[in-house]
Amino acid sequence: LLLAARGWGSLGAMSRYSTEQRGRPNSPDYRLYFKNADGKYISPFHDIPLFAGSKEDKEIPAKRLKTTGSEVLFNMIVEVPRWTNAKMEIATEEPLNPIKHDTKKGKLRYVANIFPHKGYIWNYGALPQTWEDPNHTDNITGCCGDNDPIDVCEIGSKIRSSGEIVQVKVLGVLALVDEGETDWKIIAISADDPEAQKIHGKYFHISDVKKHKPGYLEATVDWFQLYKVPDGKPENHFAFNGEFKDKDFAVEIIKSTHEHWKALLHKKVDGGTVKCTNVLVSGSPFCCSEEEARLIVQSAPAFMNGDSVSPEVDSWYFFPK
Repeated sequence: LLLAARGWGSLGAMSRYSTEQRGRPNSPDYRLYFKNADGKYISPFHDIPLFAGSKEDKEIPAKRLKTTGSEVLFNMIVEVPRWTNAKMEIATEEPLNPIKHDTKKGKLRYVANIFPHKGYIWNYGALPQTWEDPNHTDNITGCCGDNDPIDVCEIGSKIRSSGEIVQVKVLGVLALVDEGETDWKIIAISADDPEAQKIHGKYFHISDVKKHKPGYLEATVDWFQLYKVPDGKPENHFAFNGEFKDKDFAVEIIKSTHEHWKALLHKKVDGGTVKCTNVLVSGSPFCCSEEEARLIVQSAPAFMNGDSVSPEVDSWYFFPK
């Protein structure tokens, strides 16, 4: 079943992409594959540009980038819609990197409802063409990367859909240290969100978020600190004592992870189990043909309608001490 491309938002980022479901929703074999406007199956991890307005088949980053005033916009891949619990993520170890429902010991994973929050408290996802290299020790956190694209918390007013591509303005970043790994959390807002016009500009500071969305940043720190405790794990820690860094700092982190991704896609570093199969990255030794990409998707189980809500989603709350 090919889901028609949807032009979410005035900027219409998603109008250039469509998604195709395979497998049964709320099951370990569910996959969400991506197509571009030309109908080619692509990897959202590798083939969707990091910078909004750049061309998929050109050198990255492109010379002409989409901006709002003085700001560069980034493409965000939404994995988890706000207020939902299912741990959906880009399958970095599978060809073409579809979105899947994460599992542990054969069971689907859900985040607990950490009182007073419900599921993920932002639209949660990742920036394409970035990679937190597990062999690179971050000179800020002193820890290696978590082997994933860099995470994004989109704080706009809309509830987005899994697989949606949103053009975002970067606002700041939180340096999470998750089980000894560097796990940067970019704070961003959709460029077409009404609040984005209030939170912008060359001299933007992360404190503007506190002014226009009071309590949101504090809730973000609380959520990331506690969300693994219900699984029997210790609280997470942060660099800078949980202080958010501003936009300029965040953009430099993004650029660094983009460079690590470029090294990965051109085989200059060992990516281990990460699958670098792509269709559009010029000069990459992992580039495959359109037909090869089609066969990858067709080898996945056919789409089957399933229950829209898992009974595990709202089964319990976690009340921190």
